[in-house]
Formats: sequence, C-alpha cells, structure tokens
Amino acid sequence: MTPFLPEGTVYGTLLNFRREQALWAGRMAEPPYQAPPRAPVLYIKTANTFSPCGAAIALPDHVAEVEIGASLALVMGPQAQVAGAVLLNDLSLPHASYYRPPIKYRCLDGFLGVGPRCHPLAGLDALAALKLEVRVNGALVQTVALSELVRDAATLLADVAEFMSLQPGDLLMLGSDCLEDGGRPRARLGDRIEICAPGFEPLVNTVVKELA
Repeated sequence: MTPFLPEGTVYGTLLNFRREQALWAGRMAEPPYQAPPRAPVLYIKTANTFSPCGAAIALPDHVAEVEIGASLALVMGPQAQVAGAVLLNDLSLPHASYYRPPIKYRCLDGFLGVGPRCHPLAGLDALAALKLEVRVNGALVQTVALSELVRDAATLLADVAEFMSLQPGDLLMLGSDCLEDGGRPRARLGDRIEICAPGFEPLVNTVVKELA
C-alpha cells in the first residue's frame, strides 16, 4: 500500500494545549505579543517537509537534535467536511519564541513525519478520549492526551473557518503538547521515533545524518 502523504496545505496550531498555554500566560501581555491570541495561532508545514512513515529524516550538519511534536491532524474532504485523521510528527529545531513565523525552525527538509494512512472518523467527539504515545528507541518519553486541548477538534475547526477556508486535501493539526518543563521530547542522530495511538498504525521515522 502506498504510504499516505498530504495532497494539500498542512497547517499547524500553536498553544492549543492547556499546559503550554498556562506556561506562556504570564508572557503573553509582554512585548512583542502585547495580548493573548484571540484566534487560533497557525503556521504552515511546507511540502518539502513531508516524510512518509518508515522514512529516514536527515539532520543538517549544524543540528545536534530535534524536538518531537506528536500531533493528530484532521484531513479535509469535500464541502469542508473532515474525511479522517492522520498521525503526524511535527519536528522542529529547538527554539524559545513563537514571535514571527517559525519557518526556519519547522520547515527543514523532511521535518514532518506522516502516518501511514488517513483513518476515517466516526465523529470528532471521539478524539477527546485519544492518547498519543511517543517513544524514542522503544522508551516511552511522552503521553499526549487530546482531552487537554484548549480548543477541541470541532471548536478548532469552527474557529479556523471564521477567517479562512480549508480545501479538500488540507490538513489541520490539533497541536502538540509540551513536557512539564515547557520543552518537548528530543531526538538525536540514530534515534528511532515512534508515535502511536489506539486505532492508528504507528508512525515510525529514524533520524540520520544529512548526506554531504
């Protein structure tokens, strides 16, 4: 079976988990932000980032490690309906600020691991009970509970629709959670990253060195 890859635009969502929003709450009124966001904070994962399940993801020479962003994305179908969902690994270079589009941190070649297939959904409400598990070299390093979303799947979709139209084939990530210290799990050269959730085939990628 041909591995699933996005056919449209992939949108990521920032600050959509309660723990991370709480950690940032005190800084949102400071420059340069001035106030908490009133709408979903989105960014784009460009097509050069797409890596199918099983693929090796190469790190540039100057990069020692990457942050793992386990996420679930809604896959859009016709008439702005959700066709299904897919596991994603939204990799990024470690960075401290959300100010300005994070292209140089998140859009390196291969920096979006994509689950093997899009799974049909019985309804968006069922996603609230889902937990994603992240393993590095077989060791559990994070559990992401979608019950901890600030905007659940249906609310996020509705709020995004207030200011933009999602097209068939587009993906909308629900976001990725941080650890208790505000950071994210990290992977280094040679590490095997696995993201799994009940009802979904695991998403597996290996981190390798970029060829000269």
